[in-house]
Amino acid sequence: MISTTGKSAKELLAYYQAKLDEEAREAKAQGKLVCWSASVAPPELCVAMDIAMVYPETHAAGIGARKGALDMLEVADRHGYSVDCCSYGRVNIGYMELLKEEALTGQTPEALAKSPAARIPLPDLIITCNNICNTLLKWYENLAVELNIPCIVIDVPFNHTMPVPEYAKEYIADEFRHAISQLEVICGRPFDYNKFREVRHQTQRSIAQWNRIAAMSRYKPSPLNGFDLFNYMALVVCARSRDYAEITFKKFADELEEKLKKGQFAFKGAEKNRITWEGIAVWPYLGQTFKTLKAQGTIMTGSAYPNMWDLSYDADDESLHSMAEAYTRTYINTCLENKVSTLLNIMENGQCDGVVYHLNRSCKLMSFLNVETAELIQEKNGLPYVSFDGDQTDPRNFAPAQYDTRVQTLSEMMEQSTGTES
Repeated sequence: MISTTGKSAKELLAYYQAKLDEEAREAKAQGKLVCWSASVAPPELCVAMDIAMVYPETHAAGIGARKGALDMLEVADRHGYSVDCCSYGRVNIGYMELLKEEALTGQTPEALAKSPAARIPLPDLIITCNNICNTLLKWYENLAVELNIPCIVIDVPFNHTMPVPEYAKEYIADEFRHAISQLEVICGRPFDYNKFREVRHQTQRSIAQWNRIAAMSRYKPSPLNGFDLFNYMALVVCARSRDYAEITFKKFADELEEKLKKGQFAFKGAEKNRITWEGIAVWPYLGQTFKTLKAQGTIMTGSAYPNMWDLSYDADDESLHSMAEAYTRTYINTCLENKVSTLLNIMENGQCDGVVYHLNRSCKLMSFLNVETAELIQEKNGLPYVSFDGDQTDPRNFAPAQYDTRVQTLSEMMEQSTGTES
């Protein structure tokens, strides 16, 4: 553990991301268990059993952001995976195939040697959840079959009505308990319920600090650039059940509050308009997507994507119903009416003037819903919106010129709506 004194939140973010990967490599070298987990599966279970955690979605996003996705995608192509499959999945599967080749031959494949990706070890077990999409089930089941390792699936049914009914909470809590019984068999020892309680409390401390950061976008002008949430989201995914996330998020929230007191804001120039970004980031073009908005004087102060990890629950609820409710209310696991309501609240809290919808080739669920969602939201608040075609990790599915044109168009519509000048 390093002292937080004198360390910026950005430095802490980089340190803890590297530390998590190092811990996974050390665990593997020492014969301890390593788990590859879906992003919104509950890490509380594995952390309570001292299992090292790796997150393929976050790892794939990191590869994409570092311009290394194509090498992994080409490996997946050679192994017969369709380009219509999720690019997170294809990047991860390509990476897995290279690790398998390295383990078999003792030689590091060229694509792996030159990859900008952080090195992670192959897993000993897989844990996944269907509260985001069913693609995760097939992707992770495929990993388990390819590697001949256990796969724990936590079923979190879709919520066709809201609020979440009590019977659904009871069912999901039973799914948690079943996963615990599977972990006991895999680990060969009883589940540590005392540590499980401590981990739940740690998770809530981390989430509380995450929500402190997100709340800063309500100020106008905003001290928080919403695109920063995309970067810090790595720890809310990978370390929300560790104090790594709490320490980093508290530091960042403190920094933002200090900037607010000093009258320092995310944009040094004029903040003309504020938008909600709906959808996953375009990781290979993260810089461009932000800079194009900034060039128009537009700041992102709302997004449901990082908001998915507002996993607040009662850590003392031993029935686990509160924890179950937190993991099933993910807005893309709920009915269209609730999704619209969630986005409307985000737009209102962020004082947004318009919306950018990412029609993500990789994420069919979010993209298909965005078309209808956009129409319903505009009917309710009358704010302008645009959409653009893209992909979370595959750079071939994003056209910078199209994006630039759409953002400029939105800027003109917002200026006309709000009466601001170019």
